[in-house]
Amino acid sequence: MIRSWAFLMAAAMPTSTATGLSNLKPKRRDRASISCTARERKLPVLLFDVMDTIVRDPFYHDVPAFFGMPMKELLECKHPMAWIEFEKGLIHEEELSRKFFIDGRDFDLEGLKECMRSGYSYLDGMQELLQTLAADKLEIHAFTNYPIWYEMIEDKLKLSAYLSWTFCSCNVGKRKPDPEFYLKVVEHLGVEPCDCIFIDDRPTNVKCAIEIGMRGLCFENADSLLKDLSRLGINVSLPKI
Repeated sequence: MIRSWAFLMAAAMPTSTATGLSNLKPKRRDRASISCTARERKLPVLLFDVMDTIVRDPFYHDVPAFFGMPMKELLECKHPMAWIEFEKGLIHEEELSRKFFIDGRDFDLEGLKECMRSGYSYLDGMQELLQTLAADKLEIHAFTNYPIWYEMIEDKLKLSAYLSWTFCSCNVGKRKPDPEFYLKVVEHLGVEPCDCIFIDDRPTNVKCAIEIGMRGLCFENADSLLKDLSRLGINVSLPKI
């Protein structure tokens, strides 16, 4: 869910990291190869969380009503690991339907999917912002915790017009804020962590990005993100609609 947090960033690699990160520092690449990479692509690379950063998350807004219970009751009844396993690609949706509730009760899986599909929409101003960033030739990737149902988001909202669905937890087998997920992202991109700007609505995810050397922004809304990006040297203007 969107949280009101102040602007967060790391201008350089931190001098210390949280416990457990000391053995996960990204490998330093040869500066000549990095310079070559920088000439071939426009930096920084933008890494966007998707749910409640770009797209409205139906789980918090619509799913409790679908099941006919308040959120508190839903959280108490659902299996604590089933959705996480689904997001990591460890189980298919058929197994999700069997494990979703602790007591194994049946529910309408297709109805749930339709509820989710109907609830997906761009957050105010985010489609316009992504369109502007993409038009400025910035490299933009999704970096998201989400199951294979991200394909339903793509089918409805066509995010691929602005970004690449490169880093989805269901395809990588890891979830934020696992530092290894962030390091796999950096390794795949072939850049230094400080060449990445990570945007997410969850402070814990932003904190991990900063700890491995990325610059991090905690998302509030499109207008505040525009200002935060400007502070990092990315100056764009939203189109008038």
